Amino acid sequence: MQTKANTKEDLSFEDFKTEVLNDYKIAVTSRECSLLGRREVLTGKAKFGIFGDGKEVPQLAMAKAFKNGDFRSGYYRDQTFMMAIGELTIEQFFAGLYANTDLAQEPMSAGRQMGGHFATHSLDENGQWKNLTKQKNSSSDISPTAGQMPRLLGLAQASKIYRNVKGIDTTNFSVNGNEVAWGTIGNASTSEGLFFETINAAGVLQVPMVISIWDDEYGISVHAKHQTTKENISEILKGFQRDKNNKGYEILRVKGWDYANLIATYEEASKIAREEHVPVLIHVNELTQPQGHSTSGSHERYKDKDRLNWEAENDCNLKMRHWLIDNGIATDEELQTVEKDIKKQVREAKKAAWTNFLKPSLTEKQELITLLKQVAQSSPNKVFIEKIINDLSDIKEPNRKDAISSARKVLRYVISDQSPAKQQLLDWIESFFEKVQPLYSSDLYSENDSAAINIKEVKPTYDANVEQVDGRVVLRENFDYIFNKYPEALVFGEDAGNIGDVNQGLEGLQEKYGELRVADAGIREATILGQGIGMAMRGLRPIAEIQYLDYIMYALQIISDDLATLRYRTKGRQKAPLIVRTRGHRLEGIWHSGSQMGGVLNLVRGIHVLVPRNMTKAAGFYNTLLESDEPALIVECLNGYRLKENLPTNIGEFKTPIGVVETVKEGTDITLVSYGSTLRIVEQAVKELIEVGIDAEVIDVQSLLPFDLNHDIVKSIAKTNRLMVIDEDVPGGASAYILDEILNKQNAFQYLDSQPKTLAAKPHRPAYGTDGDYFSKPSVEDVFEAVYAVMHEANPSHYPKLR
Repeated sequence: MQTKANTKEDLSFEDFKTEVLNDYKIAVTSRECSLLGRREVLTGKAKFGIFGDGKEVPQLAMAKAFKNGDFRSGYYRDQTFMMAIGELTIEQFFAGLYANTDLAQEPMSAGRQMGGHFATHSLDENGQWKNLTKQKNSSSDISPTAGQMPRLLGLAQASKIYRNVKGIDTTNFSVNGNEVAWGTIGNASTSEGLFFETINAAGVLQVPMVISIWDDEYGISVHAKHQTTKENISEILKGFQRDKNNKGYEILRVKGWDYANLIATYEEASKIAREEHVPVLIHVNELTQPQGHSTSGSHERYKDKDRLNWEAENDCNLKMRHWLIDNGIATDEELQTVEKDIKKQVREAKKAAWTNFLKPSLTEKQELITLLKQVAQSSPNKVFIEKIINDLSDIKEPNRKDAISSARKVLRYVISDQSPAKQQLLDWIESFFEKVQPLYSSDLYSENDSAAINIKEVKPTYDANVEQVDGRVVLRENFDYIFNKYPEALVFGEDAGNIGDVNQGLEGLQEKYGELRVADAGIREATILGQGIGMAMRGLRPIAEIQYLDYIMYALQIISDDLATLRYRTKGRQKAPLIVRTRGHRLEGIWHSGSQMGGVLNLVRGIHVLVPRNMTKAAGFYNTLLESDEPALIVECLNGYRLKENLPTNIGEFKTPIGVVETVKEGTDITLVSYGSTLRIVEQAVKELIEVGIDAEVIDVQSLLPFDLNHDIVKSIAKTNRLMVIDEDVPGGASAYILDEILNKQNAFQYLDSQPKTLAAKPHRPAYGTDGDYFSKPSVEDVFEAVYAVMHEANPSHYPKLR
């Protein structure tokens, strides 16, 4: 099912006829998959269906203009396109619908995403980059509407970087920046802010991006009149149209059933974007959605009879069929034969996909039944176990959960048994989870040698006559080293370029490395993140700067839904080793005190969250991450840039380990755990506690995700027998996460002689000013008194009540 980018002028009539008929076969095949797929959902074999019917013909045209090295960032109706570029077979379509966990049979996500979410493999089975210039590429889809748009911007920008920045090894990634990033989106989703933010940013950056808007006038049941001003997205965007005096977009409009004009339009768009690096918007209108939005409802509920009749008459596949007959390319009889053969192919492929999906479950079911019969024979609860066996036997098309659920229920009836059969059952259950659980849980983080946790620590070194500098100088010198060492590294963000960031950590580096590598960006956090994701997916090493941690909220959806899930949702076949740089913690007021760590931690599993206490530690994290292949968020201490630090002699070479805590002060009475700017508060309080005879041990978490992989905190608690977690996040935020890790994962409760305590900020965001900080977040006195209270409770005679 591979199309070629040839046009009629390049071909003889017979070749042209063959190619056009092949296109029609792909369109019919895709439609039959949609129709049969819906029935599979309604009969219960699949959970949910969302299909590309009604969008087939424009996707054929897009596929013809799509070349090796290009990338798609699309939406969940692009099945025809994926079939046309040869990256989706009928069996794979149905394997996705059934959630087959075998990556060989369901290469899009190994069953981790619902059908309609497509991807190609950028990495081989060892996690190494494939040659992306030799294949047609699709970045992995996500469901949130318009969520694909920010990433699209970065995929396009990578071509601009590869074309204009010298010294990068482009072998696997680009041929002179000639690659186009192709985006697709439904017309209703253009109402999202992410769409408008991306459109604006691409126009500013002038990147080779072609965005197709599939316009069928509805967003689920909501008509365009409720979605879009003037009911016409290209009309309201025409101010973006470029002219001889102003850069902007090329905006093209075409009817979604007009096969010949669609091909010409997409060829024109490809040429403009590929050669001129100008973004192009194609508004594809007069499309239909024959089965409605999804299997969750019927479009007859919200479309009137006139609309339904119009859709039936203007279906793009039907229009293409008429065009083939009218132009003498095929007869009605010939097309009927083609359509009949395709129906048979789809039915047979569907059946094969279902058989392959069931095969492991049936094998496991039979294995277990044989084993359970042996267990029943030696158990006094035989009758109850046989009931479970019979129920399992009656399930003709089992899921994997049916077998393991039955096995675990039987265990309840053999609690006191000591038979060999019981041990075999226990072994079977353990073996089952070892084999099956990774099918659903692997690859959240890198499992390769280049995983960040495998990068060994290199400590900073210092001269005898060490130079003390502002912390920001350590960062600046380290970034200078990074950009010199890694030509593929670049940084961008609000004020990151010309002034060298708001805290001067990039001072002078734009002048040295150029505006493409050290770049300013508009106030648009979501697409700053998207730039980073897309460029990282194409082999660059971007550092996306968000000015303050508070502003990460604008980009949190993209971090959570796209970046953090990318490796997981492709089962390790795509990656985006993006570094997100920001600064936070104690400064001034509600919007600049950046301590919403609890919320971040619960939304970004899949990336590392690092909270260095000073700029040397931060610089070490950047060095570690650039040797790894994973994404991370680094939160620099906002009030630490002007504090003095020793300047290491091995700038760019020292590395802060990820997932490793550091004991910054040893003690015997209580273990105090904190991170970031709050650690300085703790250190001051500890000095004052010594004056009243309390010797506290202080541990810097450094890395929240992952957390204390060596379980060093529990070793400290085994010595001190007491624990307090101090955090400037709200109560129940990061402190609760830390306490859970220590008590439940490290089993520290067994060593505690006192109740473990948390000391957090007040449940509101901090008020403005020095007093606002003091009365909103933990102070030195708060820490002192909280620790003293723990010691008073343990030994009131030695530590009389303070207040």
